[in-house]
Parts: sequence; structure tokens; C-alpha cells
Amino acid sequence: MNNSLDHIGPLVVETARSIGAFIRHEASAFDRSRIEQKSAFNNLVSYVDKESERRLVAGLSKILPGSGFLAEEGTEQKGSTGYRWIIDPLDGTTNFTHGFPPYAVSIGLSFEDELVLGVIYEVHAGECFYSWKGAPVFCNEMEVKVAVTETLSQSLLATGFPYHHQDKMDMHLSIFKELLYKTHGVRRPGSAATDLAYVACGRLDGFFEYNLSPWDVAAGGFLVKQAGGKVTDFSGGAGWLYGGQICCGNAIHGDLLKTINLFWK
Repeated sequence: MNNSLDHIGPLVVETARSIGAFIRHEASAFDRSRIEQKSAFNNLVSYVDKESERRLVAGLSKILPGSGFLAEEGTEQKGSTGYRWIIDPLDGTTNFTHGFPPYAVSIGLSFEDELVLGVIYEVHAGECFYSWKGAPVFCNEMEVKVAVTETLSQSLLATGFPYHHQDKMDMHLSIFKELLYKTHGVRRPGSAATDLAYVACGRLDGFFEYNLSPWDVAAGGFLVKQAGGKVTDFSGGAGWLYGGQICCGNAIHGDLLKTINLFWK
């Protein structure tokens, strides 16, 4: 078995595109009667999420036999190789069920708890963002980097609104309002993986959100770092993968973090 990331990476990209093709096909005739409600308000899952995860786990298991998994729709196994896939088969399910882009396949890979690969395939636009340790970030074979925006006042940001912890919503809305006046705007596309990919390629200058899961941010956070950006939790620490908070950006990251912490308690 060839465990070189230069060998694994292109295979993962091919797998992500394959799953994306399945999702795109299903989108053309999606049956909304087959949407299920998860435990939280507006937290949806569809047969497309479940089948995409099944196919994704099968494909990635062939690439790295014995690897572990942590996935949104319930696949969780330890593995025996030190490798673990952290995946969301369809990030942006609510968007998908309404036929509203973006929505994406998100694949992160860690080795001994260090992220070493990230692949995000945004289905509607057919764009694949990918990198692995030692390699640049690409979008459909074109190398990309974070934007060179230097000030918060010139930046375009994105965020999301969580399904849980509604008690923190007022703080989040205060941050949102403050940033509306300090920046070129704050977008809410509805797919954290895509938001992070857009920071990595320079379309957005920063992204922040709370109550996210590892599969929401693993691939995207890795891509932002690989593209020259900075990724932290709201305290400025390294707990963004499992801590439920993420703040990332280019040179504006520090000022974005300061603004968040004016209100976040």
C-alpha cells in the first residue's frame, strides 16, 4: 500500500468528484418527501446524505485500508493505521434540499491527530479545492492562496448560524452587526466547508462560526492554513477542530478576532 500523500491526494480528489457527481444527479430530481428531521430544529438529513456517506466511506476505505472514520451521518471507527478520515458527505443539506447553492463534499484526513489533507468539492459550481501536507492549495488544478486584503474595513466575511446553543445567538448577532459596519459585508452562504474553501482561495477574507463539528471544518481549516491563512478558536488558540468555534482569515484575522471578543463571553 502506497501511503504517500502525493499518491493518496489525487485518489481522494477523484473520489470527491465522484460523490459530487452522484449528488448533482440526485439534485435534478430530488424527492423532498424523503427529508428527515434530526434532533435539532432545522437540522436536516436526506437519503442523499446517507448514500453519499456510504459511498464515500467505501471509496476512502479502499484508498487507505484500516483507516478510521469520523463522519456526520454516524460512521465512526477507530482504525488501525493512525489515519482517520473526518468527513461530511453533504455539507449544506438545507441548501441542497431547497435547490439553493452552495453545498459540498468535505474530506479531511489526519495522521496521528495531525491534519495532513483536505479536499472540498462544491457540487453546484463543480469546483474542487484540495491540498495535502507539503503541497499548495488548488482549485480545479489552479494554485490559489488567501487574499492580500490587509484591513478589516476592506474585507468580505462569511459566517453561519447554528442549530444549537440559541442562548448565544444574541452575542453572535451583535458580532454580525458590528462587522456589517466595519467591513464590505458579511455573507451567510449556508455551507461552512465552502466558506472555508472560499477563504483559502481568496474570495472571502475571513470566516467565523460557533457550534461547528469536526467534519464541518477539518478539510476547510486545513486548506486555509495551507493557503497562507490563520485558523484559531475564539480565544486565539488551536482548539478549532474539536472545540466548536472557528475564526480564520488572511491578514485581517487578528482584527476579526478582536471584534468577536468584544461581545463573545
